[in-house]
Amino acid sequence: MHLLLYGPGRLGGAIAGAATAAGWAVTSIGRPAADGTRPVAPRADVVVDASPGSAVAGNAAHALEGGNRSLILAATGWEADLPRVRTMLLEHDAAAVVATNLSLGAALFLRLVERAAAWYGRAGAFEPSVVEWHRRGKADRPSGTARAIARRIVAADARWAGPDEAGDPADTRPALEVFGIRAGANPGSHLVTFDGIGESVELRLTARDRTAYADGALAAARWLVAERRAPGVHPFDAVVDDLLAAPLAIPA
Repeated sequence: MHLLLYGPGRLGGAIAGAATAAGWAVTSIGRPAADGTRPVAPRADVVVDASPGSAVAGNAAHALEGGNRSLILAATGWEADLPRVRTMLLEHDAAAVVATNLSLGAALFLRLVERAAAWYGRAGAFEPSVVEWHRRGKADRPSGTARAIARRIVAADARWAGPDEAGDPADTRPALEVFGIRAGANPGSHLVTFDGIGESVELRLTARDRTAYADGALAAARWLVAERRAPGVHPFDAVVDDLLAAPLAIPA
């Protein structure tokens, strides 16, 4: 397997390390020159973009122009460019796995949160909230994972307005509370609370390092090359569904 990597930062470095440990070849692409130019992208089995969100659309265009047709877009903060990227993928007959968080644990956590939100929403006396904590240098706030969590909550409990809409001025459908902390070197913690009159229930997702994200990127790469995928955008949930459908490996 040959990976073409955009964004060799903390996440990109973890993905490159995991791919190299798996015996894969990795080629890194740097930023454009001052005049905006850079060499033609080499062909690879899969392209991984772990760059800042503002660079995603340009990187996708660069990779596609080089003949690449399988992409993993692991950046956050580029939702406004998603329609443009989707159009480019369709025009080039290319497929991309798009995820704000590539960890399997996080993907399952989202499903757990959505189920819990439905339960506590029906109970009626519990109010959900989300707190996320990342390293000081992380630019987007709230994090992409926190926004994904919030979307799952409001999809299951319509009492709240989500991150993609304004709260009701009459407060009949207030905005879900989502709070971000930027301090220290935390790679990512997310706390979902369902708070009731006499009790509080918490679900917590804590990343100890970026290993889980790197493992998820490799799983998405394997999924993309396992068979021809339909052109356009695919959620990481599609990768997770295939992983969950595989036979359970029982040690001898």
